[in-house]
Amino acid sequence: MNAKNLSGRALEKALASKLDELLRGVGWLKGWRVQRVDGAPDPGYDLLASLPLPGGGRADLCVECKSELRPSAFRAMANKNFSPPGRPKMTVPVLALPWVSRRMAELCVENGWSWFDLAGNHRLSVPGFLHLQHTGNAPVHARQRPTANLSTPEAGRVIRALLLPDNAGMRWTQREMQNHSQPNVSLGLVNKVVRHLRDEAFIDGTEDGFRLRDPLRLLFAWRDAYRFDRHERHGYFTLLKGEKLRDALASLVLQTGGFTTYAAFSAAEFQAPHVRQAKTWLYVRERDLPRFEHLVEAKQVESGENLVVLIPDDDGVFYLSDGGTMGDHRMSCTNAVQTYVDLSHCGGRGEEAAEALLEQRLKPEWRLHGLSV
Repeated sequence: MNAKNLSGRALEKALASKLDELLRGVGWLKGWRVQRVDGAPDPGYDLLASLPLPGGGRADLCVECKSELRPSAFRAMANKNFSPPGRPKMTVPVLALPWVSRRMAELCVENGWSWFDLAGNHRLSVPGFLHLQHTGNAPVHARQRPTANLSTPEAGRVIRALLLPDNAGMRWTQREMQNHSQPNVSLGLVNKVVRHLRDEAFIDGTEDGFRLRDPLRLLFAWRDAYRFDRHERHGYFTLLKGEKLRDALASLVLQTGGFTTYAAFSAAEFQAPHVRQAKTWLYVRERDLPRFEHLVEAKQVESGENLVVLIPDDDGVFYLSDGGTMGDHRMSCTNAVQTYVDLSHCGGRGEEAAEALLEQRLKPEWRLHGLSV
């Protein structure tokens, strides 16, 4: 990776060369040109690529070059209108950076912008005429490290609180988030995570208050960062079935103070029934395993399991468990956000069940709070 940062004219020249290379890769495309834009007044873009259209006229790619841009800053420029000379039939705004992150690429697409970077990753789209897309190239230029690591248990505690539909309409202070995250995290950690989520345009607000803006993309970002493999997995077998098993588990959750819960497929059966399977999935703290084995009459096995016990690496998985033992006298479930990310990683038909939970439960509840999904 080249750690030397390009800026100004040197960056514009490098990006112009990369755009030229991408267009040259389209064998049938003829008569196009890429030029740098100078002079006053400033048209608001740095490069202009003119592409002749089959029926006459041209499409202009107006390219804004930046050495660095946070997703939160892109939102402020997303509605810019470019007016290149000569009245082209079509004008396409394009963002060019040394490196375009996945989040930035998402925002470009959502706002009708094309984009490319120095690594050759790109999405260049002229509606009805041209669509070029490629991702996966490693950065060739130094990029700024993220403020926070979303894969850590501590970051997960903040994200769970934000994404839970019951909290979706809340406006938070960092102190309120610290007190709400379970187990509690330091105020410094909350500050790091909040700054990162604001930079990535997942939340709106200032240091004094913030609220969730883009729940779906934040959920996907957390899902992709989530480390399901940090939970220990054990197979158990019990002869208890049906109502006897349900009652034994209800007693267990009472004796463990709520630190035992249905997980993954078993939680989804209550939250958005879609994929049925014979095994019962649970989160049980390691200290509570002897009590679990006694009440459920379960023995650990190498094969033939009908109970899947996950020992969590962090008690945050129990945050605001869904349901409870009141009324229907059953064990609670992990909240729907936790269930979704677990299903996405647990194999089998987990991704299918996660998608059903997203469509049947999470999206409708976020919409009720006025969030766009």
